[in-house]
Amino acid sequence: MTDINLPLILLAALLAGASPGPATLTIAGTSMSSGRRAGLAVASGVTTGSFMWSVSAAFGLGAIMLANAWLFELVRYAGAAYLGWLALKSARSAWLGAALTVPPVASRSNRGHYAKGLALHLTNPKAILFFGALYSVGVPPGTPVTALATVILAVGTLSFAVFHGYALIFSSAPMTRAYTKAKRGFEAVFAIFFGAAAWRILTARLA
Repeated sequence: MTDINLPLILLAALLAGASPGPATLTIAGTSMSSGRRAGLAVASGVTTGSFMWSVSAAFGLGAIMLANAWLFELVRYAGAAYLGWLALKSARSAWLGAALTVPPVASRSNRGHYAKGLALHLTNPKAILFFGALYSVGVPPGTPVTALATVILAVGTLSFAVFHGYALIFSSAPMTRAYTKAKRGFEAVFAIFFGAAAWRILTARLA
């Protein structure tokens, strides 16, 4: 496939996707608190966002956004605001210590969880940087469209497996029992993590 090192690209995508971050933490928290279907819905939203950034970067949108600082800043502040809202929501839950309740299964609820995952990833400036670097470094200029499509499909499949795997693992009975017993502790950790992530995005500066 021309000069594309697909195994190296997939390894980089795996490390980036599977490492702890806002997306994986949200999938894990939703899976434990609201069940497997809700977690899978969030994972589907995150996967869709990842695919959209991948396609955009492959066709140069990432480079355009980085070249136009105001576009990148818009996404950056939106991402920080969304993470801040998640931090406040988790902090409130930890403070009040409300009893765990499993919401009824409803298509609207699943759509809401999907939208949550999608919004989380589309407002994640690190996704722009990661996919921009992935395609600028790993995919040489002049790569045929068929080879580019293969990379997009491979990275998208890997993202699907990683994010949905998180949902399946954290919605298991042992993880759910652990969350039920230590709900306030989990929510406190989520609040700290989301708050720290929002702060890092706000204070980050491009080199």
